[in-house]
Amino acid sequence: MKITTQFPRYKLFLPEYCALPCKEAARVILEKASQRQSFGVAALAVHGLVESVNDSVLGEKINRIEMIVPDGQPVVWALNAFHHLDIDFKIPGPTLTLEVLKLANEQRLNVFLYGSTADTLQRFQDHIASSYPGVTVVGVHEDRFRDATAEEDAADIERINASGAHIVLVGRGCPRQEHWVADHVGKVDSAMLAVGAAFDYHAGKLKRAPMWVQKYGLEWLFRLIQEPGRLWRRYLFTNLQFIRMCLRARLQSSQSK
Repeated sequence: MKITTQFPRYKLFLPEYCALPCKEAARVILEKASQRQSFGVAALAVHGLVESVNDSVLGEKINRIEMIVPDGQPVVWALNAFHHLDIDFKIPGPTLTLEVLKLANEQRLNVFLYGSTADTLQRFQDHIASSYPGVTVVGVHEDRFRDATAEEDAADIERINASGAHIVLVGRGCPRQEHWVADHVGKVDSAMLAVGAAFDYHAGKLKRAPMWVQKYGLEWLFRLIQEPGRLWRRYLFTNLQFIRMCLRARLQSSQSK
């Protein structure tokens, strides 16, 4: 089967989204990874989209990330509405991560884990070892939970490239992970995936929402119930802003006709 390495991207306010299905997106990623091409990937939900609009620094660099997939049913609905697409379902970071690991397992590729805590990294490593024995974790880097100095960043890049990693899974939380991937396109010789909570899900620290909850675009609520203290402000303000942005864009579109 021929792999599509060039794919259309659809702008939604600022980020340009890839509309490929999950399995096809994963095949593109694996083609880049197997050749150790520097390639940026992000699973961007409403929060990340709104951050790219509000944060001019992130906004200027977000589309350095070559493949941005819609992680969130509201993002899918907006893409379908504004671009007359027929995207069937979102591509959550945890789902894309497993699809990529499945293909990496078949090709016996190397993976580097960047971000999160020591405990989560160990649990995630254990999950990969038991479920994807063909994948070799060639390095892990616990998050500093701050920006790296220039010297630290240079050392990180050297270490990742020297490890022989084909794939770097980045779990630093949004928007820090999107900044990191965008800043390292062309510097890290791997496919870099900003997949956020995938580390915690596959380490067994978070539980995924039931499929019916996801289909109704309510996974954010399921996560809020699990982590109210950390997430209530994010979801309250970003979800409301996203709704306002969509309504304003729809009104402007109607008035221009």
